Amino acid sequence: MKYLHLIRAALLRRKTRTALTVLSVAAAFLLFGLLQSVNSVFSQVGNSIGAAHRLVTMSKVGFMEPLPLALKAEIRAVPGVEAVAYESFFGATYQNSKNVIGGAVAVSRNFFGLYPELKVSPAVVRAFDQTQTGAIVGVALARRYHWQVGEQVPLKALIYPRKNGSYAWTFDVVGIYHAHSALEEQDFLLRWRYLDQAAAFGRDTVGFYIEKIGNPAAAGPIAARIDALTANSANPTRTQTESAFTANLIGQYVNLGLLVHAIMGAVFFTLILLTGNTMAQAVRERIPELAVLKTLGFENRTVLALVLAESVLLVVLGGVIGLVAATIAVHALQRQIGAQLPMAPVHGLIWLEGLGVMVVIGLAVGALPARRGMRLRVIDALAGR
Repeated sequence: MKYLHLIRAALLRRKTRTALTVLSVAAAFLLFGLLQSVNSVFSQVGNSIGAAHRLVTMSKVGFMEPLPLALKAEIRAVPGVEAVAYESFFGATYQNSKNVIGGAVAVSRNFFGLYPELKVSPAVVRAFDQTQTGAIVGVALARRYHWQVGEQVPLKALIYPRKNGSYAWTFDVVGIYHAHSALEEQDFLLRWRYLDQAAAFGRDTVGFYIEKIGNPAAAGPIAARIDALTANSANPTRTQTESAFTANLIGQYVNLGLLVHAIMGAVFFTLILLTGNTMAQAVRERIPELAVLKTLGFENRTVLALVLAESVLLVVLGGVIGLVAATIAVHALQRQIGAQLPMAPVHGLIWLEGLGVMVVIGLAVGALPARRGMRLRVIDALAGR
């Protein structure tokens, strides 16, 4: 009875240790799923099909430095450029300083012609062009603040005061656009001409030029020709593809990819230490069992494979639980908060990446214990040495 009690206690300790390890792995892959969900949203921005045919020209000094409106005609004359639109960052808050409308942008009348992925009817575009204070709003932003077509929206500008010195502006919502991701449905688009006429400063200047090109393979030479126009002027420019521009713009605030990988690197390093310790203890406790297997004729490679399989299974079990929890959590957050949440569903690619990481970690933490089991001598094991 005494030995039976000791055996039960040992089994209970082993089960408890294994359960805690599985929970730790699950927590790590829950975090992995959530971070990759956010990362995948930002990595898709600027990578739409239409983006391959667009370049963005900004001031070489910085993205807040304006460019002269007169530059538009010169850019349009560059070979390979089919159309030129422009925009200026407006920036505003709604109702209070916490409700920042970072996507408030003043755009040219031909803006939607260069962005076919923004779904809006021709009638709405005409209303936008004919309404002095007109605005077209992304569906995610409209849902967030319960805006409807025909509603007047008061905003407080972050940069541009009116000519009377007031930062209060009022716009009429003439339409709502849809896009392929919620992050791209956060913009508040107003007429550049209205801003140019009503603002206290910045007359005849724009923030960016967007060029439509016919051949994406010629983007580099076309960009070089555009920048050559202002090389020796007071307003030198830098032209790049839209995806590179978006990545650089986000990178000015945070290198999201580096942040995600740094966090996950620290989490997985700790996970390897924890799981490796669990596997080392498991092999030490099972030395007599491994010796019996070898006595029964199991080869060294078979013992190696069994220990590695146990290690991989331990990590995969916890990892799958974590990714399932992440999938459910993201879905629940999107239903609760709405489409403005910058998180994509935990899709198949994230699952494939996660499964790959699980297998690699499982093999890594099981390598040393498996090697010990493979090299185990039956006589030493049974003698307790």
